[in-house]
Amino acid sequence: MSSRLKDVAARAGVSVRTVSNVVNGSAAVAEDTRLRVQAALDELGYRPNLAARSLRAGRTGLIGLAIPEVRSPYFGELAGLLVEAAERRSWTVIIDQTRGDAEAERRLLTRAGGRVVDGLVISPWALGPEELTAAARSTPVVLLGERSPEGLVDRVAVDNVLAADQATTHLLESGRRRVAALGLQPHLRNGTAEQRRAGYHRALARAGITPDPALEAEVSALHRADGAKAMAQLLDGSGRPDAVFAFSDELALGAMHMAHLRGLDVPGDIAFVGFDDVEDGRFANPALTTVAPDKEQIVERALQCLADRIYSPGNAVRPLDIVVPHRLVVRASSDAPSP
Repeated sequence: MSSRLKDVAARAGVSVRTVSNVVNGSAAVAEDTRLRVQAALDELGYRPNLAARSLRAGRTGLIGLAIPEVRSPYFGELAGLLVEAAERRSWTVIIDQTRGDAEAERRLLTRAGGRVVDGLVISPWALGPEELTAAARSTPVVLLGERSPEGLVDRVAVDNVLAADQATTHLLESGRRRVAALGLQPHLRNGTAEQRRAGYHRALARAGITPDPALEAEVSALHRADGAKAMAQLLDGSGRPDAVFAFSDELALGAMHMAHLRGLDVPGDIAFVGFDDVEDGRFANPALTTVAPDKEQIVERALQCLADRIYSPGNAVRPLDIVVPHRLVVRASSDAPSP
């Protein structure tokens, strides 16, 4: 095996130790170096002996991914990217669906603590910081999303406040004045909706607009049907919105469908912005403006945190709170209103 590592090192122009570090995820390696080594590994067809390595280290070679909904386009895309990235590290991923249920999240964390898996990436919707922190003491855990246990567990997320501010500001700058926020979820504890509403409020305040509770719509889930139902309620209310910032693309697609059913022109009568940049939004009619998180970075940073905790627990720095980039992708659903 060492001779094969030497071949990879020679091809990438690095040391054998650097190649070993990339293969094992056991030390910090500059991103450009990691990519160069990975390209050499792929080109030479090098695959580590996972079984032998795991037996020697007392590991399973398995990691867990716990997401609220497998059917969700956003989480489905994220899971696919994570599986591909894990394969490059010779990990096998076990995917579980929690449906945002506290007991399901608790069960998966307990199972991870029993070392069925070497580590767990989880997007928690129900559990509080105390249980998340306790679980991380017995096995490596990385959180995806907004649920922050006060800096005691690695976390990877986007800046939801800033992203929501930018989405709302985009609508306001196009001339809209009655911008609705669609997607409040007071029954959940993950903090996503609260942060997106905070960004929405911040943009309104900067524009000198007082938030109107009648324009803030709650949903029980993030599906298209929930977006359509909430949109119908907004349209039946006392003042019809001229724009909608939906807290997910699925909600936006459902809301936009309802607007079409009511005979409204999009974006002439009402504009829409979503969040997540899922594939369906790119092929909607009109195509959906959206906040696009860098999903590749979410996955890569989460797995690197996990690798550091698994392979170098004694050298790992204190838990990281990582904010990944996002961008506003402007499409036809939020063009300027008709004169």
